[in-house]
Parts: sequence; structure tokens; C-alpha cells
Amino acid sequence: MQAIQFLRSLIFNATIYVVMLVYAIVFLPFAIASRVGAVRACHAWCRFVIWFAGWMIGLKAEIRGTPPTGEVMVAAKHQSFFDIIVIYSAMPRAKFIMKRELMYAPLIGQYALRIGCVPVNRGKRGQAISQMKRDVESGRAEPGQLVIYPQGTRVAPDDYKPYKVGTGILYEQLGQPCVPVATNIGYFWPKRGFLRKPGLAVVEFLDAIEPGLLVAEFMPMIEDGIETASKRLLAEARSQS
Repeated sequence: MQAIQFLRSLIFNATIYVVMLVYAIVFLPFAIASRVGAVRACHAWCRFVIWFAGWMIGLKAEIRGTPPTGEVMVAAKHQSFFDIIVIYSAMPRAKFIMKRELMYAPLIGQYALRIGCVPVNRGKRGQAISQMKRDVESGRAEPGQLVIYPQGTRVAPDDYKPYKVGTGILYEQLGQPCVPVATNIGYFWPKRGFLRKPGLAVVEFLDAIEPGLLVAEFMPMIEDGIETASKRLLAEARSQS
């Protein structure tokens, strides 16, 4: 059975990237014409991946809680590529803080910039935060839900990496509510390897934290909320095995 699942996973992995290329080319004129076209292209591809994951590899995706629709910061647990897809599909105008190198990836970089993603140089996050703050105040920044990964990278379900204070600084400077997001997706779709497990992968939007807290108050609150909920979801995922 695992050999069959591995074969299905290989087909799945290859297909979603081929379809990504096709969607990127087909939607390109619309993406160039307006940001709405780029957002619709990305939403369409994400919906396809979620549907295809359920059909091809038996991995269903479930969204719990209430995804935000207004101008907020979203602080999300990051375990695999699939949580990016599910989170993006759940919100109308999501945009991500991304590595600056991705700007130069053919098509992907152009779409990322078009939907409002913010490129950040490694080691220069503070400069990026200041620039985002200025863009928001001047009206240059596109409205939407800004997604940041507080641990700075993908973290396997049983691993731990400290939460970076840049998340708290951004929360303080933007003066927006922050919606924490927990997940167990890494259990089914690991950081490395091709095998995808069947099951129910969950992304859970937790209660919003209103603006106005000090960074020293905000950081432990968000870490405890995300980690506690993610551990609960991980236990749920393991119970399916």
C-alpha cells in the first residue's frame, strides 16, 4: 500500500507544478492587467491543488475558525508548502512576507509581487518592516491580509524553533489585529520527501489578538496560542493513523 501511495504522491507532485505553469501562462494577461487577475489565478490554482490532493492522495483539507477578510496581520504556523496553499485559499487578499530571492523565479516571482507579497532580504527584516509601515501609511501598500511566519521557516510537527521578535515589532508598528493560525499539515505533507499521507489536514484560524499590546506581552501570547492549538491538531492527526 505504501508503494502505491508513493506512486500517487509522485504523480500528484508532478501534476500540481505542471498545472501551476499552465495557469500562470493562461492567466498572465489578466494578472498584468490588474492585481485582481493575479489573485484569481492564484486562488484558482490553490483550489485545484486542494481538490486534487483529496482525489489523488486522499489528503483532505479542512479550514476551522473564521478566516479574516479585513486589514489584518496573520501569524501562521508553517510546516509545509501545503499550508501556504490552504491559508491563501481561505482569505480574499492574502499576501506573504517572502524571501527576496523568490522575486527572480520565473512567473512565480512576478505573480507574488503582483498579489502584494513583500520581499525581504535575509538579515534585513527590520528594514523591510520599516518600509512596510511607510507603505501602509502612504497608501502605497495594497490592502489585504499580511501573512508572516513567526518562526521564520518551515518547522516539522515535532520540532521547535523560537518565535522571532520581528513578528511582535510588525504587530506593534502596523497597529492591526493579529490572527494566529495553527495547523497539523506537516504530519501529512512533510518538509522533505515526496510521500504524502492520506488523512484530514487542518488549518485553524484562532481568535484575533487586538492591537495595543506591548511586544513583550504579545510574543508569549501568540506563541502559546499557536503551539498549543498545533499540538492539539497533531494529536488529532495521529489518531487517524
